[in-house]
Amino acid sequence: MSTSSDQLSTLTGPTAAELPAAADLAPRFPLTVNAAPAGEDAFSAVMDNLSFGVSFTDHMARATWTPREGWHGHRVEAFGPLTLSPAAAVLHYGQEIFEGLKAYRHADGSVWTFRPGFNAARFNASARRLAMPELPEEDFVASLAALVAADARWVPSVPGSSLYLRPFAIATEPFLGVRSAHQVEYLLIASPVGPYFAHGFEPVAIWVAEDYHRVGPGGMGAAKTGGNYAASLLPQQEAYEKGFEQVCFLDAATGTKLEELGGMNVFVVGADGAVRTPSLTGTILEGGTRGAILQLLRESGRKVSEETINLTELLEQIRSGEVSEMFACGTAAVITPIGRLAGSGFDVTVADGRPGAVTSGLYGELTDIQYGLRPDTHDWMYRLA
Repeated sequence: MSTSSDQLSTLTGPTAAELPAAADLAPRFPLTVNAAPAGEDAFSAVMDNLSFGVSFTDHMARATWTPREGWHGHRVEAFGPLTLSPAAAVLHYGQEIFEGLKAYRHADGSVWTFRPGFNAARFNASARRLAMPELPEEDFVASLAALVAADARWVPSVPGSSLYLRPFAIATEPFLGVRSAHQVEYLLIASPVGPYFAHGFEPVAIWVAEDYHRVGPGGMGAAKTGGNYAASLLPQQEAYEKGFEQVCFLDAATGTKLEELGGMNVFVVGADGAVRTPSLTGTILEGGTRGAILQLLRESGRKVSEETINLTELLEQIRSGEVSEMFACGTAAVITPIGRLAGSGFDVTVADGRPGAVTSGLYGELTDIQYGLRPDTHDWMYRLA
């Protein structure tokens, strides 16, 4: 049931067609070549055994911000440790933001990414909430283009693989007073990855956390910042110990409404084909994959709504068959079917524990677009190399 406080998707950013070509943007981050890149044996060991986020490419992109100079020092340099003062503000007050994208190898060898303009806009929305300087959207995309150009060999080509791109910014000023930092470092690193879940496109079991909350009203829930993820780690650990892969959080105000998983948005599919997802109330991170799914569903003619989803009502609807599927979505896993939903005093199976037709269809359509297997009619894909 919707409430007057519910909000629809709001973030926008330049489409692929509105951005300059990667070849024109990449020179904004001049390359200093790594003098000691990974050797062929080390490179092959990584590419032959792709996991998620444990191995990294030869280079990273960087830029620095100060009030006097603004953003400066744009460059791509060797991947390596950072020199950071023990008094750096990020270590004491958590002034930090990040993003996540993927670079996909297409059959012709070209490399593309998905909705980078959205990620650039969300990065800046997070920066505003954390009292950090915004990075020009074209510079954000330029860093992606420059790093992928330098490390193109690291973009894998096996099915389901990609180069995961992690842009982030941290407050580096050595200062222990409580105020926004006067020095910020932007960095971009990359990791060749396989599927986020080792079992691939198979339903996951979700534990609903009723004793912990990810964020609260007026907090940082709509920002992509490390503190929100740190808050999810203990309930996630406890869920693992119970045999569940992920945690679903409820709203902190009432403890009755679905919000999101630790790092993914949630969708509910009715037996009548209608699809719902929790509305954006300021406590949920707006996802680029979420927005793309909403657009695909609406264009297909399905009834789609962003609204409040009450847990008790949802459980009754799953048991009665009114709800036929559930899935989660995000950059890392794209779309993940939910086969089981459990918590204190309840344990229900969704879609007989198998991927549903709507979930499977959306996963196929979206990943086909990302890997260049079907036309991109939405101007989502941007060519990096």
